Amino acid sequence: MSSQDFSPAPYPLYAGNGKGEVRVSPWPRTRERYWLYALLFGATLVTTTIVGTAMQMDFDRSLPFDIEQSLRMYSWLWRHPSGLLRGLPFSLTLLAILLAHEMGHYLAAVYHRVDASMPYFLPSPFMGTFGAFIRVRSPIYSKRVLFDIGVSGPLAGFVFLMPALSVGLAFSKVIPGIAHQGVLHFGDPGFQWLLERIIFPGVRPADIYLHPVARAAWVGMFATALNLLPIGQLDGGHILYSFFPRQHRTISKVLCILLLPLGWFWIGWLVWGVVLLLVGRRHPSIEDPTPLDGGRRTLGWIALAVFVLCFTFAPIAEGAF
Repeated sequence: MSSQDFSPAPYPLYAGNGKGEVRVSPWPRTRERYWLYALLFGATLVTTTIVGTAMQMDFDRSLPFDIEQSLRMYSWLWRHPSGLLRGLPFSLTLLAILLAHEMGHYLAAVYHRVDASMPYFLPSPFMGTFGAFIRVRSPIYSKRVLFDIGVSGPLAGFVFLMPALSVGLAFSKVIPGIAHQGVLHFGDPGFQWLLERIIFPGVRPADIYLHPVARAAWVGMFATALNLLPIGQLDGGHILYSFFPRQHRTISKVLCILLLPLGWFWIGWLVWGVVLLLVGRRHPSIEDPTPLDGGRRTLGWIALAVFVLCFTFAPIAEGAF
């Protein structure tokens, strides 16, 4: 996820190059606080590893994942720190996916000489992390640059989560009705459903107990789907603006409203729709008449396919679907 902060430029940073394109002059880079990036990443590594330990213990005992168990892990692992090793498959897989996503944004910004922060990771005591984001600190004057920065993150993250989900499913096991046990039930994104049909032919999705590595890939798909919503300044919103700058605001509003009834499947869609409707529909204006080239248009369709493969109407629910 990228966070845009477009401040007015103190002087023009763009000029025509005679080919109908916009050439952006380098923006002075901000002094980085590397200690903060490292601190947040380290804290997120700890919290995701603790959650991963709880997942692995439940998986080994063929018990449904209990989020309260992960909270109890904090005191248990304080006395038995070696137990953290069991949580590394989940945490390292998840952090690799999130890091690939954010570094995709960051490297695209560096390539186009846009001032952007390195990834900020957000630890969480419940599911291990609230995700990560970078902050774009300089204006963007080109739709092509905006598109490149917006699309690079989701595609990079998806490249990493594809093998992670495949390996995780290979280590998963079949337990009749396991998906309907426990407090939290997790939906099946399209890509997971397709791989389950290949790896476990004839087995119902409700009978497949995901290995922690596959669960990390699931979290990556969930984050990818949220980021690719074509609304406001989400990654999908940047891509949408690159194609349809004049229609962006209207499309964002319509999609925010469409999210509200989806709250029947998952209350998070209702909350997300209200928040985006109130504060998340605006996008900074970019005065650039240059259309996207054929290669970028193809990547736009690929990003749409990734969104469809990662989306699920009921990602998290209580009780049976």
